[in-house]
Amino acid sequence: MLSRTIRKSIFGTRIPISALPPTFLLPIRSRYFNATTQHVESPTGDSEISETPTDSLVTSSTINATSKIPSSIPSKPAPNTAPMALDSSIQEMLPLLAAQTSHFITAHIHARPYLVTAGDIVRLPFHMPGVIPGDILRLNRASALGSRDYTLKGAPYLDERLFECRATVMGTEAEPLRIKKKTKQRNRKVKTVKSKHKFTILRIAEVKVNSLDEIEGW
Repeated sequence: MLSRTIRKSIFGTRIPISALPPTFLLPIRSRYFNATTQHVESPTGDSEISETPTDSLVTSSTINATSKIPSSIPSKPAPNTAPMALDSSIQEMLPLLAAQTSHFITAHIHARPYLVTAGDIVRLPFHMPGVIPGDILRLNRASALGSRDYTLKGAPYLDERLFECRATVMGTEAEPLRIKKKTKQRNRKVKTVKSKHKFTILRIAEVKVNSLDEIEGW
């Protein structure tokens, strides 16, 4: 009985439709009615005629501006096939330098200078790959070339047409085995490092100063 009376009281107290607010005042409806749409009219024929030349001017100016912008990629220089002309002082003093014997040269191998003469043995501080005993190497980079009375210096290197320096590969030489023990503080682990480097041995076979005729026929 009690449940029936509660149901009747709930369904009996209905809100009349006239007391409810109109539907256009609800949040979704009000947002729909308050929203405004913008209508843009298309330009007339006169405006199209007046705007057309300005557009063409803008496009032409932009094309000209882009054509004047230099490319960031530099162009490859043309190879210089003509040999470099020797200085007059070199042409004058080179025969005097070639006339003397026992020339010396400061040859550069991997940016390391070596002051040598014919017959010297050079122990390179590295192992040169790709060579075997008996190979003949031409050392074409030098910073100084001279004799007892004359010295020719480069800035920083000499022209390779002025001289000929050849070296013969004698072989490789290995140092004694070195053992080094590495450890850290408060650590009982000891790391043992072994090293045994190899070095290439060269013998300077020839140091020659070229004549002017040989340089011209290079």
